[in-house]
Amino acid sequence: MTTDEQARFMRANQANWDARTPVHLASRFYGLDQDLDPARWFGDFEWADLGELAGQDVLHLQCHLGTETIAFAQRGARATGLDFSAASVAAARDIAAKAGLDVEYVQANVYDAVEALDGRQFDVVYTGKGALCYLPDLTRWAGVMAQLLRPGGRLYICEFHPLLNSLGPKPGPGEGPELLLRHDYLGGAGAVHRDGTHTYTDGPALEEATDSYEWMHGISEVINALTEAGLKIQRLTESDELPWPRWPHMVRTASGWWRLPEPRIPLLYGLLATR
Repeated sequence: MTTDEQARFMRANQANWDARTPVHLASRFYGLDQDLDPARWFGDFEWADLGELAGQDVLHLQCHLGTETIAFAQRGARATGLDFSAASVAAARDIAAKAGLDVEYVQANVYDAVEALDGRQFDVVYTGKGALCYLPDLTRWAGVMAQLLRPGGRLYICEFHPLLNSLGPKPGPGEGPELLLRHDYLGGAGAVHRDGTHTYTDGPALEEATDSYEWMHGISEVINALTEAGLKIQRLTESDELPWPRWPHMVRTASGWWRLPEPRIPLLYGLLATR
């Protein structure tokens, strides 16, 4: 895939997320119509790996509505969120203001984060839960992560497991409820084109910019990109739970998250790396 194609696909994704923003604001998925509880999007293993955040400079990349960014501010961090969608950044600023929290939000493509943040460095950089699939080049991305971290800083990724992405979100026409492999686990085959009028939330249909593009990235690709950028992998956790029920037959666990009744397979992973 050429650089021009990658740029065109990412522009389509930016327009798609601009269009998604009012849909997600109108949905119940993020709990914006209730008492805001962004901590529910985090697993216990994430907080354990992230450690103490009070007084830390924390950057949340590809933050969308910034609900997880707010959770960092609630734990005493100096929180900054970055997203390429102007609509998402505007919404995130409004949500944080209504919550009475001082959170900085910056509009920029993640590949341009170093320049957009004026070369600032952070104690913690956090990303995930549907972020890496929108990035075509993980080698370039990992280089940006290394530049954003202070010496000794922590990068934390909590991302959907590539096995989950391989299963696909729903059965095809005429198929039963069984989970089937529908997409590549490994990357390298180019972008997956999606044209969907509804997103993962319960919000209304998209009225425009329904095209989006995703790239598959196996865990080895993520780890190799980070180590080649000079980061050190400290911990990798695979979880069989998700913070919401992706499939109707999932069951709620004591943690408040959701698990498939069988078989036990990884649906989410957490990766801690340090500079």
